[in-house]
Amino acid sequence: MMKKKSIPASKPLLILFLCQIISALDVPLDLSQPPTITHQSPKDYIVDPRENIVIQCEAKGKPPPSFSWTRNGTHFDIDKDAQVTMKPNSGTLVINIMNGGKAEAYEGVYQCTARNERGAAISNNIVIRPSRSPLWTKEKLEPHQVREGDSLVLHCRPPVGLPPPIIFWMDNAFQRLPQSERVSQGLNGDLYFSNVQPEDTREDYICYARFNHTQTIQQKQPISVKVFSTKPVTERQPVLLTPTGSTSTKVELRGNVLLLECIAAGLPTPVIRWIKEGGELPANRTFFENFKKTLKIIDVSEADSGNYKCIARNTLGSVHHVISVTVKAAPYWITAPRNLVLSPGEDGTLICRANGNPKPSISWLANGVPIAIAPEDPSRKVDGDTIIFSHVQERSSAVYQCNASNEYGYLLANAFVNVLAEPPRILTPANKLYQVIADSPALLDCAYFGSPKPEIEWFKGVKGSILRGNEYVFHDNGTLEIPVAQKDSTGTYTCVARNELGKIQNEVHLEIKDPTMIIKQPEYKVVQRYGQVSFECIIKHDSTLLPTVIWLKDNDELPDDERFLVGKDNLTIMNVTDKDDGTYTCIVNTTLDSVSASAVLTVVAAPPTPAIIYARPNPPFDLELTGQLERSIELSWIPGDENNSPITHFVIEYEDGLHEPGVWHYQTEVPGTQTTVQLKLSPYVNYSFRVVAVNKIGRSQPSEPSEQYLTKSASPDENPANVQGIGSEPDNLVITWESLKGFQSNGPGLQYKVSWRQKDVDDEWTSVIVANVSKYIVSGTPTFVPYEIKVQALNDLGYAPEPSEVIGHSGEDLPMVAPGNVQVHVINSTLAKVHWDPVPLKTVRGHLQGYKVYYWKVQSLSRRSRRHVEKKILTFRGNKTFGMLPGLEPYSSYKLNVRVVNGKGEGPASPDKVFKTPEGVPSSPSYLKITNPTLDSLTLEWGSPTHPNGVLTSYILKFQPINNTHELGPLVEIRIPANESSLILKNLNYSTRYKFYFNAQTSVGSGSQITEEAVTIMDEAGILHPAVVAGKVQPLYPRIRNVTTAAAETYANISWEYEGPDHANFYVEYGVAGSKEDWKKEIVNGSRSFFVLKGLTPGTAYKVRVGAEGLSGFRSSEDVFETGPAMASRQVDIATQGWFIGLMCAVALLILILLIVCFIRRNKGGKYPVKEKEDAHADPEIQPMKEDDGTFGEYRSLESDAEDHKPLKKGSRTPSDRTVKKEDSDDSLVDYGEGVNGQFNEDGSFIGQYSGKKEKEPAEGNESSEAPSPVNAMNSFV
Repeated sequence: MMKKKSIPASKPLLILFLCQIISALDVPLDLSQPPTITHQSPKDYIVDPRENIVIQCEAKGKPPPSFSWTRNGTHFDIDKDAQVTMKPNSGTLVINIMNGGKAEAYEGVYQCTARNERGAAISNNIVIRPSRSPLWTKEKLEPHQVREGDSLVLHCRPPVGLPPPIIFWMDNAFQRLPQSERVSQGLNGDLYFSNVQPEDTREDYICYARFNHTQTIQQKQPISVKVFSTKPVTERQPVLLTPTGSTSTKVELRGNVLLLECIAAGLPTPVIRWIKEGGELPANRTFFENFKKTLKIIDVSEADSGNYKCIARNTLGSVHHVISVTVKAAPYWITAPRNLVLSPGEDGTLICRANGNPKPSISWLANGVPIAIAPEDPSRKVDGDTIIFSHVQERSSAVYQCNASNEYGYLLANAFVNVLAEPPRILTPANKLYQVIADSPALLDCAYFGSPKPEIEWFKGVKGSILRGNEYVFHDNGTLEIPVAQKDSTGTYTCVARNELGKIQNEVHLEIKDPTMIIKQPEYKVVQRYGQVSFECIIKHDSTLLPTVIWLKDNDELPDDERFLVGKDNLTIMNVTDKDDGTYTCIVNTTLDSVSASAVLTVVAAPPTPAIIYARPNPPFDLELTGQLERSIELSWIPGDENNSPITHFVIEYEDGLHEPGVWHYQTEVPGTQTTVQLKLSPYVNYSFRVVAVNKIGRSQPSEPSEQYLTKSASPDENPANVQGIGSEPDNLVITWESLKGFQSNGPGLQYKVSWRQKDVDDEWTSVIVANVSKYIVSGTPTFVPYEIKVQALNDLGYAPEPSEVIGHSGEDLPMVAPGNVQVHVINSTLAKVHWDPVPLKTVRGHLQGYKVYYWKVQSLSRRSRRHVEKKILTFRGNKTFGMLPGLEPYSSYKLNVRVVNGKGEGPASPDKVFKTPEGVPSSPSYLKITNPTLDSLTLEWGSPTHPNGVLTSYILKFQPINNTHELGPLVEIRIPANESSLILKNLNYSTRYKFYFNAQTSVGSGSQITEEAVTIMDEAGILHPAVVAGKVQPLYPRIRNVTTAAAETYANISWEYEGPDHANFYVEYGVAGSKEDWKKEIVNGSRSFFVLKGLTPGTAYKVRVGAEGLSGFRSSEDVFETGPAMASRQVDIATQGWFIGLMCAVALLILILLIVCFIRRNKGGKYPVKEKEDAHADPEIQPMKEDDGTFGEYRSLESDAEDHKPLKKGSRTPSDRTVKKEDSDDSLVDYGEGVNGQFNEDGSFIGQYSGKKEKEPAEGNESSEAPSPVNAMNSFV
């Protein structure tokens, strides 16, 4: 199974670098090799004195190395120190401090040696020092008294720790002291004031030192500063506080950070500027800190040496300082020695080249011993920084150390010489799979080992030729690089390694993937506040890669807000606010590549909301076919604008350009959130696809067609459907089927193999191949015999699967015999049951469909008259042998016969069978007339029943009177001989309505009756009853007569007279006269005999009629009327109307009387004691009070009569301050006045108060509004 390894296109240089630093001669661990130090502690190792000391030393080798240590240059015997242990299979030391050991006792320089039979490797000198965090030395700090505007330096002077502490200034509340261009902390930890201000006065300037290794903080005693003011404050030009003087020097080591500082005093506060004399400050490595007082240059080199000038300037002048910087360098590698693997007899070199300032000296060691005193090796020659090896042998294996040192440090490197004779081996796993994005570099590994060093060759494919040329890069470590991989680079690559001891090869596999692209990027959007916005990010990617989409806002994660909705290919922000302004980035990642696109969102204030326009969606676009297979393909598209109505689904249609060009067929549909679909295909179809978007408004226009895709031909998948075998003649068999459609043919040359054989006969299949037809006729067949039939499709590529068989029959012929033993059983006068024997199936000669019974009436036995014979037919399906004959006429003679029916037609008829039906009850008499009314008689005439259904025996007449309330009187019955057709009823009551019931009888019983009503005439004045016309009494039906109309311009009054039963429901129908429009209908409420038609057109002729509901559609005759002509609007002037003039006179007279009464009462001065009011009202709850004991003294009224005096209601006592509150009195004059004082002016309004005092009292409840007082109403009226 192949192992997958992905190479991101964005990291080829990193991978190339990694590949190059891995030597092709790394010795596999199963081969002998000298030790190699793999991990060690740092050279300067500061440890926490409270924790165990762990000095690391790890190494590999074959056989596994043993370890030993030196301390301060002498052997360190760990077995003699109980506090020191060495980890198993390791050289790492653990010094136990937590169980009684002291870290200070183990300070020193340690070195580890790893040794096996092939050599010895040594570690760096590791200096162990415990960290220190000493306490602050106690000192007496005098308060600082400073004049405003002067400079000030607060010294920190932290204790010397290991490592040095971090300094910061805080107050008693543990709040950092604010710093600025005026006040700042120097590199030495002191706090500098360029000039002091009164607000600098405080007693809690505290310097803190934080020792990170011990995680402790030491605090200096608080420093007190008091600033005193002098007027005026003297301004001063800049003076440097640090550094002092005009010049200074600074030495820094290569690769470190250079920090230069200038802090100046002055008023106004000076501004610092930095320059480099004779050059520019290095770009991208220069930073300004501490309000530009500190110049910071990172990763310094010898080129950064020079003079740096700081200039402090204010409005009074400037001062400068020059710092001469020298960059020295501890040793650094130019070429570090690398392990050397040689085969016996080979030559080689170890090179150790380093640089520094000053230049370092180079010394060599062999297996940890200076090479000058190491055992001699004739194959070895030392030449300065190089060791040359010639004709090495296995005993030449050793570990060599190169030491490069100067006054600023040293470098130590181990490199072994391993002499081996090994055939090639490939270390890269077999069948490794590499996946690369197209147009990116592909790096195929072939890590190898062998001694002598093998040669590497690459091949593509199983039998490919060796790879050469500029399109490939071959690296020393065996890696094959394809700088620009294309789709055709996909395949299997073979790496071959060979030396004089053998050859080996390995296969790896390369897959080229399509790059991920954003085909619809987010676009710049301007959205109104509180609106909604959506950014699209539609991607296209290799179908085998799984993309992940991440959205960022301003290069940070999206806010954790439910308003942000991340969809499959969009980001939607709901209810947008101002803080949503920013740049939104869509990042698409796969395991191999990453792409991104950004857009800016601008939020603006919302203008008046325009109407939203909803429309059908725009058509999809950019259709693309991918993943083409023989029977399936993937279709993808980009949706068009949804036009404010979300897309509910997409409809996919296809065109077969090979068989039906220009005709589009439905293929499938997918939800509106989906933009890709896997489509099933048929062979031999030239497909084109298009997509239609659908929303609630409707369907979009179809998209542009996709590219065409022609599927390969194949044999048919299916056979014709609906195969049938039905003969059209007695001697043939017609085989039919539904032809396959064009795309079902699966290939060219579509034909059909038609096969048949007679069923239940041992015959072979007969077959014929036909094309372009859907029918085949087999001739010369027996009549109606079963056949097995099958139809199989085939084309130029082969046959469809074996078809299923169907059963058909050859042609039918007419049945040969008639049913026998026909019997009839008469059940009643209208129903009979007929029986027959079935015919033999062989004589049917076809599909038995059933039997037909022909029957007809010969004559009626009562009238003995023949009429035209009308035959009736009843069909009984299937193999039925009886049936019912309904609807027969009583007392009649019938004939019938029976015939068998098949698909061809009817067989011969059975002999006619005669049967008779018995008598039944007659129908009702054909008519009943009532004539010749007199005072006490009526004449009845009638007609015999239309269907006597037998021999009539008599007629039955029943009648009874009906009074004015429609109640029925006693019923009288008379039997009349059957040969009578009239009767005179005598001895009837005059002017009386009678109801008659009349029916005929046979021997079976009475038939249905007919009813009628009539009235005898009145005996006074010879007035005829309305039902009497021309001497005849007519049946009294309801009727509507004398319809009259009275029309105006737009309405008409309709009235009528009604005769008939009470409680009739009337309606009025009307329409324009002469119009063919339907009548308009209005329902009349109740049983009124009038109605008003409204909404008529002036000057128009109308037709009208009145009807009664539920009386068999009874209605009046039509009447025609015409509305009046349209006239100008007639507005009645109310001032000219007599009734209005009279009303106004009466009102004026009433007002005059009221004025006179008020005038008289006022002149009289109508004061009276409250006691009179008590007598007038017996309510004991209402007791007026005198002023001295909490009561009223007097009541002054302007009302004219005692009936107008309103008592105080229950509970409406006046407060002790003699004010009247509205809420305290439900019916006081407060409710009728403008305010609670309740006074009126001299024109007749109220001027007094409840109190007898003359002066106004303060009032409450000023919220009272104008109330409908009778007095106010009167005043307003006049």
